[in-house]
Amino acid sequence: MNITKDIKYIGVNDHRIDLFEGQYVVPNGMSYNSYVIIDNKVAVMDTVDQGFTHEWLDNLQTALGSRQPDYLIVQHMEPDHSANIMNFAKAYPDATIVSSDKAFGMMKNFFGTDFSDRRIVVGEGDTLSLGAHTLTFVTAPMVHWPEVIVTYDSLDKVLFSADGFGKFGALDVEEDWACEARRYYIGIVGKYGAQVQALLKKAAGLDIEKICPLHGPVLTENLGYYINLYNTWSSYLPEEDGIVIAYSSVYGNTKKAVEKLAERLRANGCPKVVVNDLARCDMAEAVEDAFRYSKLVLATTTYNAEIFPFMREFINHLTERYYSNRTVALIENGSWAPLAAKVMRGMLEGCKNLTFAENSVKIMSTLNDESTAQLNALADELTREWLAMREGQENKNDLTALFKIGYGLYVITSNDGKKDNGLIVNTVTQVTNTPNRIAVTINKENYSHHIIKQTGKMNINCLTVDAPFKVFEQFGFVSGRNVDKFADCTPLRSDNGLVVLPRYINAFVSLEVEQYVDLDTHGMFICSVVESRVVSDKETMTYTYYQNNVKPRPDTEGKKGYVCKICGYVYEDTPLPEDFVCPWCKHGAADFEEIK
Repeated sequence: MNITKDIKYIGVNDHRIDLFEGQYVVPNGMSYNSYVIIDNKVAVMDTVDQGFTHEWLDNLQTALGSRQPDYLIVQHMEPDHSANIMNFAKAYPDATIVSSDKAFGMMKNFFGTDFSDRRIVVGEGDTLSLGAHTLTFVTAPMVHWPEVIVTYDSLDKVLFSADGFGKFGALDVEEDWACEARRYYIGIVGKYGAQVQALLKKAAGLDIEKICPLHGPVLTENLGYYINLYNTWSSYLPEEDGIVIAYSSVYGNTKKAVEKLAERLRANGCPKVVVNDLARCDMAEAVEDAFRYSKLVLATTTYNAEIFPFMREFINHLTERYYSNRTVALIENGSWAPLAAKVMRGMLEGCKNLTFAENSVKIMSTLNDESTAQLNALADELTREWLAMREGQENKNDLTALFKIGYGLYVITSNDGKKDNGLIVNTVTQVTNTPNRIAVTINKENYSHHIIKQTGKMNINCLTVDAPFKVFEQFGFVSGRNVDKFADCTPLRSDNGLVVLPRYINAFVSLEVEQYVDLDTHGMFICSVVESRVVSDKETMTYTYYQNNVKPRPDTEGKKGYVCKICGYVYEDTPLPEDFVCPWCKHGAADFEEIK
């Protein structure tokens, strides 16, 4: 098979194998890939498994014709790729072995020699010229052995990726690439996400048109798809929305609960529900599913004051591969002292960024009304986002959704020519980064809107979570036309002469207005950044944090009327006029709620 005019495939297919690496079921066999580059010099890229010595040497001889190889490049020393190094060396005694220093140490262990009389040791950035083709070597330690290198051919823009971008399955079998590549990656390489990320960053600087792995097909089209999948997998992020239920059941009662949960999840609109009986399924498939989808339910019995062995094995596989960034829910069953949930949670404690469901399920032998209610509550929690999108059941006028927007809170400072001014805003957005532009939206009734429209400049002061409520009273509830908001402090100033708050901020940005957009009740200032500084590492104040932790509860005891949800101003009359504007924060009637 010709990869390019000069690069030929000389690998083999293995349909005799049943378990790859002694544990992974491979119903469609395996490929052991090897390539040869024919130029002024001839380079062979890796060998194959020991069971295919003669077939591989025949393939090599056919590809070479009357030529002789000059180099054998060894990228990876696992025996399924390196087993025939010695056979190659004997067949071609004038050829030079090219590999990493660590690989030659391993060759000494495998073959009793490190080929010191006929070797070239290569490392990061080293090159080897074959004539028109120049090979550049990139180290890839722990992807997934320490000696690994990958090789880039700059002429044909081919990356020889070692075990990277490989998959289970022989090349003479048609099957979906992602499924078996995912199982291969998570099972074999999954522990080494940080190292894969490092390699992907190196690869990003190369102009790659083809990827030649040591297992699986040569990738020649839509390379972004494969690279994006590898980026997702190595970042330990979910690939798809869905829920995996992994369970073990002794007498069938936990299984019945799982089946009922799966039915409810599907009815609630979950896009994908996968159920794995850990005692019967392919464990590697179950682990693959857990990494593929966004949520995981673990359901098992208490067993010898512990958990059922298949569940323990499953969780060990997850933690060994740094399972993270998922939502996890727990279901336990026990006849007298359920401990499974405690044990499972304890096993997952070292995992990063796991969110445990608020609801859990405790089954005492069999489902009853109480545990069924827990099961339904868990299903509804896990599918909350999908329930909200179901046609006919969604609330399309729930204005509290606006409070979910990730607003920060800022003090915008300006100067009217006589005194400094400032106001609280929560509508600051970076709109471009080349050049850096920021949009700030301000209510036209605010005096600051009038000043900035005249002067064309402002400062953004980014508030931190330690800002007390008095900051919001000072800059949010009174007008700078009538009050000197900086009378009681000595402010700092940026290069544009405007105020920078001396405390309660972690950064400020100075802006110059480029464009103004009239939004009826508000004006949007689109600005260029003229100065920006970070002043502390304190956490930024968000709108949600302000609402939950800073804003005091309004004094509505014994009062009738409406209260502003933004600042707590109380309007003691009914009804509230439709055109009413809060005198403190300038928000309209839509942001008031009736006192009950």
